[in-house]
Amino acid sequence: MFKIININVNGIRSAVKKNFFDWVMNQQADLICLQETRIQTEQLTDPKFFLDGYNAYFCDAQQKGYSGVAIYSKYKPKNIIKGLGWSVADNEGRYLQLDFENLKVANIYIPSGTSGDLRQTIKYDFLEKYKKVLAGQLKERVPYIICGDFNIAHNNIDIKNWRTNQKNSGFLPEERAWLDIVFDQIGFIDAYRFKNPDKIEYTWWSNRANAWNNNVGWRIDYQIISPQLKDQIIKTEIYRKEKFSDHAPLIIDYNI
Repeated sequence: MFKIININVNGIRSAVKKNFFDWVMNQQADLICLQETRIQTEQLTDPKFFLDGYNAYFCDAQQKGYSGVAIYSKYKPKNIIKGLGWSVADNEGRYLQLDFENLKVANIYIPSGTSGDLRQTIKYDFLEKYKKVLAGQLKERVPYIICGDFNIAHNNIDIKNWRTNQKNSGFLPEERAWLDIVFDQIGFIDAYRFKNPDKIEYTWWSNRANAWNNNVGWRIDYQIISPQLKDQIIKTEIYRKEKFSDHAPLIIDYNI
């Protein structure tokens, strides 16, 4: 069994304070993908940022305290890729990929557009460029598992208040259509939804209006996989017994 956990931690220092690392060490995951680490590599002085038995890889944003992704892996990769080749992806620390012999695992943090029109335009540009990357990756011989915070809820089932959010970033028709292309045209598989076609669960909750306790959420965190892996999905879980962030960990076990 091969277990992958991904979560937007909303700051790795915050995750330490909220005992995320104590919890995750007990999960025996093979890989742990974190988004929004908000730390620079030279600031990783606390041993709590590192896990016994894991190799740790970070891709930082140039701006301190912003964005950033990390992967903790029980296995050393044969190749590491940081960035996607354009400024927002690379300067904001939004992409990290580990290549193994028979599998490639990527960790992505797609920009949010909630802060205004400029960032929404940046998000659309990112999605357009990334769509081409995904199309190329799916043609490779070695399959992919791409973990991350995509900042998009795909369908009505993936968001509690879908009627009132249709004009809000994260559930705009253009964003949802982009995921349609990723799944229906390019051919990647939404691993959680493939295993749970009708299940209503979320991975992110606003800090407003008691959304966590009322379960008024969005499912915006994914593991998307090459189609040859779809029958290897054993089990999925969105863990909510403890709150480590405004996101919940997505846990998927594969027969790899």
